[in-house]
Amino acid sequence: MKIAIIGGGAAGFFLGAQLASPFLDVHIFEKASTPLQKVKISGGGRCNVTNACFDPNILVDFYPRGNKELKSVFGRFQPGDTMGWFADRGVPLKIQEDMRVFPVSDNSADIVECLIKENQKNNVHIHLNEAVKRVIQSGHEFEIITSKDLYLFDKVVFASGASKQAWQMIEKLGHRIIEPVPSLFTFNCKDSRIKDLPGTTFPHAEVKVKDHALENSGSLLITHWGFSGPAVLVLSAWGARALADLKYKFTIQINFIGYHIDTALDALNELKKKNQNQKVGKYAHFDLTKRFWTSVLNDVKIDPEANWQEVSAKKLMHLATALTQAEFDIHGKSTFKDEFVTAGGVDLKEIDFKTMESKLIPNLYFAGEILNIDAVTGGFNFQACWSEGFIIAEVLKNT
Repeated sequence: MKIAIIGGGAAGFFLGAQLASPFLDVHIFEKASTPLQKVKISGGGRCNVTNACFDPNILVDFYPRGNKELKSVFGRFQPGDTMGWFADRGVPLKIQEDMRVFPVSDNSADIVECLIKENQKNNVHIHLNEAVKRVIQSGHEFEIITSKDLYLFDKVVFASGASKQAWQMIEKLGHRIIEPVPSLFTFNCKDSRIKDLPGTTFPHAEVKVKDHALENSGSLLITHWGFSGPAVLVLSAWGARALADLKYKFTIQINFIGYHIDTALDALNELKKKNQNQKVGKYAHFDLTKRFWTSVLNDVKIDPEANWQEVSAKKLMHLATALTQAEFDIHGKSTFKDEFVTAGGVDLKEIDFKTMESKLIPNLYFAGEILNIDAVTGGFNFQACWSEGFIIAEVLKNT
């Protein structure tokens, strides 16, 4: 049986790595000169393989799109299985305090080499620098036209990631594509209040899109271009379509300290009471950096050299507001093209998630980001690739 895997990424190579059978003739087509590039660069070159969330019912909550469909998928192959699979092949993984999972070596090359080696062991034909141009259903077979040749296959698996060309081919085959929009992006902001604060972090921040239900909490980072960190990235994933509709122009409200404004005001009044003769800017409070504390004092017109007893109740209220209800205008987004994630792809209603096979076209399968499935940061997007690849492999081996 001849099987074509379109795409030399995580899903495609994990699938090929499990198709060890003398009865299967497997070919992977990758348009780039080297495979698994996204795997190689992920996690800053360490490869965030998965996340140590071993309960499928909880795991699906990290997927803004595809959470219902993935529950049965993760019931058959979850992060614990991923860790065992790589460990059995000489690549042990470790769990960090934040539950992200990396190779013990902290080197993504170990993951890449393992996947390539397993495919070579299975005699998978790896076609590099060979882009698939057309896929045509011809009776019970598929005609695949590449940049180099023409082939006939019995089964085809699209594992080509967020590829405009692949989506166009899939549409021509009769599938519906949900329009892709960016997910996991940072917010661009040119506000003078944060101009000199790149690198400043807030462990317990809360970010809300004004006049919208979108909000998230977590670590926030000020960058040269605006705001980033999990608080923003996760918000962008859940709000991918809504923020696209706003054309990435909106206002956010930031609570830098995670306190209710009344609680913050009480804490400030207590500081004033206990430190009457101490300079307001001598120490930072609320686990804030000295640089940010000085900046926010200047913003609300409180002299850092003034004593606490000189600060009026009105000024304290302004400070509490600046710490818990600061508003910033966002104009645009920034994405990291090498680790780019999209919301959109093949309509999930047209996929049988027991097999990952098309409901419309027999012997056509899908895995990875080609589908309208995406997750927040932390190894979850890769886990979907591993799990979907596993299911397709089980189906093909038993066909």
